[in-house]
Order: sequence, then C-alpha cells, then structure tokens
Amino acid sequence: MSEALPPRLVDCHQHLWPARFLDALRSRDTYPYLRDWTLHLAGEDPYEINRNDHDVSLRRAAELADGREIAAVSLSSPLGIEHLPAGEGAALIDVWHASALELPDPFRVWAAASVTDPDPAALSEVLGSDRVVGLQLPATALTDPDAILLMKPLLDELERAGKPLLVHPGPAPACPPGLPSWWPALVPYVSQLHQSWLAWHVGGRARHPSLRIAFVALAGLAPLHHERLAARGGTLGVVDPDVYYETSSYGTRAIDAMVRVVGVDGIVHGSDRPYAQPCEPGLGAAFDHAIFTANPRHLLTGEPR
Repeated sequence: MSEALPPRLVDCHQHLWPARFLDALRSRDTYPYLRDWTLHLAGEDPYEINRNDHDVSLRRAAELADGREIAAVSLSSPLGIEHLPAGEGAALIDVWHASALELPDPFRVWAAASVTDPDPAALSEVLGSDRVVGLQLPATALTDPDAILLMKPLLDELERAGKPLLVHPGPAPACPPGLPSWWPALVPYVSQLHQSWLAWHVGGRARHPSLRIAFVALAGLAPLHHERLAARGGTLGVVDPDVYYETSSYGTRAIDAMVRVVGVDGIVHGSDRPYAQPCEPGLGAAFDHAIFTANPRHLLTGEPR
C-alpha cells in the first residue's frame, strides 16, 4: 500500500469566480468580457472556460478531499480589471468582493483594488473582514520604485491591517499572430513578475518595512539571477524573511533551486487552480510541513513559524 500524501492545509493562490461575478463579465461589451463560457481578453486569444472549474460545490469537494484548511482565491489580474478606468473597475471589484465573500469554507479571499485611482478607504473597509486574507495587485502596477510609490496608499492600509500583499501577473500585451497559446504565460507573465520583484528589491522594502509580500510563480524565478545581478554591480543582500515565493506551475527542480537561494522559509504552496494543479515536490516531510502549513500561515497571519 502506498503512503498517504500529507494534507495540503493551505493553498495561497487559486481562482474561483462566483455566479454573480461571471454574470457581471457577461454583461460587458468591452474587454474583459464573457460570451457564454468564452473569455475575451485584450492581449490573448479567446479562452474556453470549463464551467466545472467555477462550480463552487465541485471545487469545495476537491479542496476538502485534499485536506485543505484554507484555499485563498483571487480575482485574476490578467483580466485587467484593476487597470480599468476607476469607476468601471471599482464596480467589478465590488461585485468580486460581495460574491467571493459568500463562498463557503475553506475558501478565503484576496481583496482587489483599482490601480488607476487607488481608494485606500474602500480597501480598509474590505480588509476588515476576517475572510479577507490580504490584497492582490497586478505586477504591472509594481514595475519600478515610482510605480510602487503610487501604490503607497494601498500598501499603507495593508501594513495597518497586518495583512499581506500577493503579486500576480497582470494583463498581457497583444500576442503576435501565430504564436502558441502558452506564450503569454511563459513570456509577459514571467517577465512582469521578474520586474516587479526587482522593483520591490530596489524600492519597496524601505518604504514598507513590515509588509509581508508573496510573488506567485516563484517571482518568475527572479532570485535565481542573483549571480547576474552581482556581475552587473547589484547584490541580493540578506534574504528578506517577509518576502515569499508561491509555487504554482513549478515542480521539484525549480523549487529546489529557489530554496538554495532564498531558503525554505520563503516558499509557500499555491496551485493556481483551476489553471494548474497542486504540486507534490517530494522533498521530504519537513519540507512539506513548511510549504503547506508553517510558511503559508506566517504569510497570511504573521504568526511565528
């Protein structure tokens, strides 16, 4: 008999769109919008959504079968909603918050916010819910230190609330014709994460000394470029204990390589479900406990590992 897999208690990164949010996307005539179950985005080919992926009962059953204590779901930043004109984006974000906060356990919610006209008062209100774990922002809003400064009102509210930031790829530019469907996920998404990580490294932490921050998809593997960084006159410096790297879409080799640079304590499990599935790194029981339980709990709550 094979040994049972350990319970995956915390998944820091999923997407699940409640019915009201789907209806709001279907009501639109400009990007982003849905036609039946086909998603239309400005920079990507139309994408056929599997309706079962957003069936709350089916998704909840899958999480409970995995032994999930928390599954943190977010608005998908590649939709571009955070970058829409302020009133237009805020209306969709309001629908996201109202509908996502009704999801049952084990789901929890990453808040969203307009980056064209940041509203810290609105963010403060939603962060007051114990079902909201923190704020997700698109990497496209954190491209350099000046961009991080523009997000300061939102980041200040996060620090006051003691809740973390999740950095997620934002909208992709229009894909040149003839390229495969995976191009946005492998080129602009990865480069956005890499750039936002470097921007935080240069100009984020000094302004927000107590903010816990997680980059999805291992920050586009940005820390693995530390030797090139040093060769060009920069430095990785001391590993920041409040910067985290979420694992979605990566497996054992990439995770192991990241651990050799940033250590075990910075790695947190995220699946990006339904676009990817949970990964079992196979690096031992102690490592499993760290990435599935101890590290995510510290990211989300600040409690000691």
